[in-house]
Amino acid sequence: MQFMKEALEAGKTNFILIGEAGCGKSEISLNLAKYLAKNTDKAVHLFDMDMTKPLFRSRDMFDSDEFEGITIHYEEQFFDAPTVVGGVRKLMADPNAIVVMDVGGDDIGARAIGGFMMGADRKSLCAMYVLNYYRPFCQDIDHIDKFLSEILAVSHLSIEDIHFIDNPNAGITTTIDEIVDGANKMDALISEYRDIEMLCVFEGFAQSVKNKLPKEKIMPIHLYLTYEWLKA
Repeated sequence: MQFMKEALEAGKTNFILIGEAGCGKSEISLNLAKYLAKNTDKAVHLFDMDMTKPLFRSRDMFDSDEFEGITIHYEEQFFDAPTVVGGVRKLMADPNAIVVMDVGGDDIGARAIGGFMMGADRKSLCAMYVLNYYRPFCQDIDHIDKFLSEILAVSHLSIEDIHFIDNPNAGITTTIDEIVDGANKMDALISEYRDIEMLCVFEGFAQSVKNKLPKEKIMPIHLYLTYEWLKA
């Protein structure tokens, strides 16, 4: 959790998660919202801005008691019609609010935040690009660079705004060995260019991987979004 502690100490109040569809942004967004609500005295607002898929969205926790005290904002969709969530700009400028934005998984989704970035206070901004070795386009540096460049072009974020975080997750059957292997492979891919600043690990495995991965980077993740038949 060191990365998040340092972000709060630096006065970051607006957290944006971008990355390829299926990399784990929504699950991470929910966990970040919970962490921020617990570790600050500010009102936490989670914006589900995902326009690209109907499943595993942060909005699915809207009525959950787990997120009491956290305001989840979203717009209803009609099939795949694009929607824009209101109220973002006002809350981004509110010193008493923390905003977490779960952005759609491609350049079309990222376009939704472009207008908010134009006048945003960069000092309050923490933009996180989520990597996941087990997702397409995350297994070689050329694909990562191409995908990120497309997102930056429409979001009005710059590479200087971006913090890289890793989520080596192959799905509900992910093993400890897969987490370690995926994390090491991703680090080998990008370490020449940028550091990975946070490593997301399923909370049940977090203690076990601390001897195999940099423990100061590990953020334990609770799985809120899963298949209905596993929730019983």
